Amino acid sequence: MSEPGKTEKILTGIPEFDLVLRGGLPRERLHLLEGTPGTGKTTIALQFLLQGRVDGKRGLYVSLSETEAELRASAASHGWSLDAIGIFELVPLEAQLDRQQSVLYPSEVELGETMRLITDRIEADNPDLVVIDSLSELRLLAQDQLRYRRQILALKQFLQGRRCTTLALDDLTSQTGTMELHSLMHGVISLEQIERTYGAARRRLRISKMRGTEYQSGWHDFAITPGNVLIFPSLIAEEHKVDFEPTTVSSGLTGLDELMGGGLTRGTTTMLVGPSGAGKSSLALQYVMAAVKRGEHAAYFSFDETFETLKLRSTALGIDIEEAVRQGQMGWERANPSRLSPGEFVWQVRRQVEDQKARVVVIDSLNSYLSTMPEEQALTLQMHELLTYLNNQGVVTILILAQQGIIADVQNPVDLSFMSDAVVLLRFFEAGGEVRKAISVVKKRTGIHELAIREFRLFPDGMQVGPKLLDFHGVLTGVPTYGGSPDPLLRNRDQTG
Repeated sequence: MSEPGKTEKILTGIPEFDLVLRGGLPRERLHLLEGTPGTGKTTIALQFLLQGRVDGKRGLYVSLSETEAELRASAASHGWSLDAIGIFELVPLEAQLDRQQSVLYPSEVELGETMRLITDRIEADNPDLVVIDSLSELRLLAQDQLRYRRQILALKQFLQGRRCTTLALDDLTSQTGTMELHSLMHGVISLEQIERTYGAARRRLRISKMRGTEYQSGWHDFAITPGNVLIFPSLIAEEHKVDFEPTTVSSGLTGLDELMGGGLTRGTTTMLVGPSGAGKSSLALQYVMAAVKRGEHAAYFSFDETFETLKLRSTALGIDIEEAVRQGQMGWERANPSRLSPGEFVWQVRRQVEDQKARVVVIDSLNSYLSTMPEEQALTLQMHELLTYLNNQGVVTILILAQQGIIADVQNPVDLSFMSDAVVLLRFFEAGGEVRKAISVVKKRTGIHELAIREFRLFPDGMQVGPKLLDFHGVLTGVPTYGGSPDPLLRNRDQTG
C-alpha cells in the first residue's frame, strides 16, 4: 500500500533511469516514449517489461510495426528471453497486401478494428504492464487528427480502467499533432540521437512531462550496450555535499610544497598550464602517487595518453603506477573523445569518487575533453558542475591544460582558469645552450604561495624542483636574461663543479 497522497511507482529495469524519475514510472498511468528510429525506444520498453516480470507483473507487448520474430531477435541480441511476456503482433489491415482496397476497408473502419483488437487482447491477458509500439501506425490509420485524438483518449480511459501502466512508443515520423498528443499523456519521455562529424553518435533523453510527481529535468546522456541501457543522470553538485577537513596535501617533493605554500588543499581545483612536454602530466602523477603512499585512492582520467606510454614515463621518473593500478590503489581510465559522451565521463568520475573513495582526481586534458562536445558553453557549464561536485566531496582535483606554442608566444586554447582555485604555470626557457623548464604559481585562493619562479626538471635524475631563479629575468617569456655570477640551475647528479 502506498502512502495517502503519494504516487506509487514502478521500476523501469534501468536503475539510473529510476533515479532520474525519482523512483520509477508512476503506476496506472499512460506514458509516451518518443524518439526517431534508432534512439532506443524498443530496448527501453523491453527492459521495462523484463523488470515487471522479475517483480511478478504480467506484461504485454503490442506490436504494430515489428513481427514477433523481429522482436524476439532484438531481445536475443541483448541476451534476453521474452518468455512469460505476452506478444501481440498486430499488423494494421492497410498493411496487409491482400486487403488494400479502400472501398472495402476505409481508414475509419481499419482504425476502429485495430483498436478493438488491441482492447480485446488486453482484456484477455489482463496485464499489469503494456507497451504499444507504435502510435505512429495508429496516426497513419486515422488520417484525421481529430479522429486520432479521440481514439487515443478512448484508449487512455480504457487502460486506466484496467489499472494498466502503459508505455506508448512514437517514432516521430509525423510531427502533426505531437503537442496535442503530449497533452493526453501523464508522462512524456523524449529520446534523441545526435550524429557527430566523427565518432559515435551521442544519445540522450529528458523527461518532458511527468504529471503529479517529481523528476530530474534536463538532458541526460545514455548508451546502449549488449544487455544494458546505461543512463548517466546529469549532475547536480549541490545534492552531493559531504563534511571534510580542508587540510593540505603534500606532493612528496619539498621544493614543490614550498612553492605551493605547503601543498594543495582538499576540496579545491588546481590547473596545471603549459605547452606540450613541459611536464604537466608528470607533475600530476607525483600528486597521484603521493596520495597512494598515504593509503588514499586516486583516479587518473586520460584523454591523450595510453596506459603504456604513461607507464613508461612514470617508470623513468621512479614512479610505479602499474603496481598501484594492479593493487586497486589507483584508478586509471582511458577516455576516448570520439566515443565518450560528456555525461558518461561525469558518471565515470562519480563512480571513482563515490564507489572507490578517490581523494585525488586528475583530468588530462581539458583540451581533449573540449572535443567531446561542440557546444562550448554547455561544456563549460558541465565542467563547472563537475568541479563543484568534486570540491563538495573534498577531492583534490588536478586539471591539465595544454597551451599552444613552445617558447615566447604561448597561448591558451580556452580560458577555463576561472574554474580553478590554483593555477600552476610551466614554461620552457633557454639558458646556457639548453632548453629548460620553469614552474611558478600564479594563483592560489586558499592561502599564501611563493611568488618565485623555480626550475623544474624531470630527467634523468627523477623529478626535481630547484631553488628560486633570483638572477634570471624574463623566464616566463622563454628568453630570459641572466644578471648574476653564481650558477643557480639544476645539474645532473653525476656532474661536479
